Amino acid sequence: MVVRSGIALLLSLALSVSAYAADTLRIGYQKSGTTLVLLKGQGSLEKRLAAQGVDVKWTEFPGGPQLLEGLNVGSIDFGFTGETPPVFAQAAGADLVYVANEPASPAAEAILVPHDSSLRNVAQLKGKKVALNKGSNVHYLLVQALREAGLAYSDITPVYLSPADARAAFEHGSVDAWVIWDPFAAAAEQQLKARILRDGRGIVDNYQFYLATRTFARQHPQVISALIDEIRQIGKNATGDPQAVARQVAPLLGLSEEIARVAVERQKYDARFITPAVIAGQQRIADTFASLKLIPKTLNINDAVWTPAGQ
Repeated sequence: MVVRSGIALLLSLALSVSAYAADTLRIGYQKSGTTLVLLKGQGSLEKRLAAQGVDVKWTEFPGGPQLLEGLNVGSIDFGFTGETPPVFAQAAGADLVYVANEPASPAAEAILVPHDSSLRNVAQLKGKKVALNKGSNVHYLLVQALREAGLAYSDITPVYLSPADARAAFEHGSVDAWVIWDPFAAAAEQQLKARILRDGRGIVDNYQFYLATRTFARQHPQVISALIDEIRQIGKNATGDPQAVARQVAPLLGLSEEIARVAVERQKYDARFITPAVIAGQQRIADTFASLKLIPKTLNINDAVWTPAGQ
């Protein structure tokens, strides 16, 4: 009986250690996430986590909603999105947690119109077709811009498309406007001569968030902390020398250095763990989408915030 009890205890301990020790960190990233694109390219995270016996696997997604679906189904452990996708994901029951955020970057997203469009202000979007990625950060920008102009969301016809499909529709004149984030916005301005009708300044924060599955964050806080530390260092480099960072990131994004620099300079960098002020901002977004019936229920954002030990 004593021997069996000892074996049971050893098995229990082994399972516990196995559950706690991560052997692979699976990261989802987008081309809009300069810090993660650079982190993937330079390989410093892999070197740092190798000391903990952790491998790193990267998966690219076209947008935040798709990335968080990957997080929800368990194909990735960690990812980066704008401020709106986590709201839609939490409303859909995804067991995710906010880990950290970059500073507000309202100029890094915009409502674009063709260079020869007769539209000169947001109020003129009434009755028009507007392309956007549903549930993405620009979804909230559109809602707020319409409110500022005295329009309801029902006054426009939203056309929900991925960034690539939205660009094609925009270029071919199938939609009247396109709400999009950098570097796609910067590329459209440079390559298509698109004109900014309204960016996010004064109406949205446009925080960028790092999120994880609740299970991974709870079981592997040391991996999460190391990851955020590496991201913060990338941000310091981007702030200190945006031209050098643009030169590095341009080939990784498949864009010209000029376009990359615009995107780098419009994004703010300094990853920090979540504060009450940031939570309050996310709560406003959640309440807005609940009132518009774009999500099925009201949310408590604080329920989905991870706090590192000692914070």
